[in-house]
Amino acid sequence: MKKYIAELIGTFSLVLFGCGSAVISGISQTGPSGIGILGISIAFGFAVVAMAYAIGGISGCHINPAVTVGVLVAGKMSGKDAVGYIISQCIGAILGALVLYLIACGKPGWQMPEWGLGSNGWGAGYLGQYNIASAFIIETVMTFLFIFVILGTTSKFGNGAMAGLAIGVTLMLIHLVTIPVTGTSVNPARSLGPALFSGGRALSQLWLFIVAPVVGAVIAALLWKFGFEKEQA
Repeated sequence: MKKYIAELIGTFSLVLFGCGSAVISGISQTGPSGIGILGISIAFGFAVVAMAYAIGGISGCHINPAVTVGVLVAGKMSGKDAVGYIISQCIGAILGALVLYLIACGKPGWQMPEWGLGSNGWGAGYLGQYNIASAFIIETVMTFLFIFVILGTTSKFGNGAMAGLAIGVTLMLIHLVTIPVTGTSVNPARSLGPALFSGGRALSQLWLFIVAPVVGAVIAALLWKFGFEKEQA
């Protein structure tokens, strides 16, 4: 149970810090100027760094169903544990979004916007208004790169002591590029929590942020398992 609770807490923290930075600190009304894309990217990346060193020794700090799928496909965990991890991650993300909602609605005049609480999306009305093809491609490719870095840095060929930092920095870089397109998911649980509370188009578009990250994760895991790991074994 420790592993599952750790994954729940880790995913809760990722959603609260990452999406919270966008919802609460990302706009100019909160101070002289909002933290913007760079600040939000740093928040997501550093949330992963913090959790990696806090719970990495307990659960491996997946805090992302796509990571769990990748690790499973790579043959590094059991199916039973994978199911437990994914359920815990989704619960943690929903709780994180709930806490964020309770905080956000305390602001006078606040109303749930379209794609609220940092929800992911695409198309007319969403950030850069990129189309569905752009959204699917970037989520798949960025998740592929993210999982590849994770598998590489946590393998016996990587630098385990620096893995948490490398993974967090990679997520930060991914956000810097991807936020204008989809708000950056590469994590189905991170997308699930805000979408459930936001509803509307955020919820109807949720499928892409489940399918694309899983596709990217599977490709990365297969490439690592039958390419790099096999050649170096």
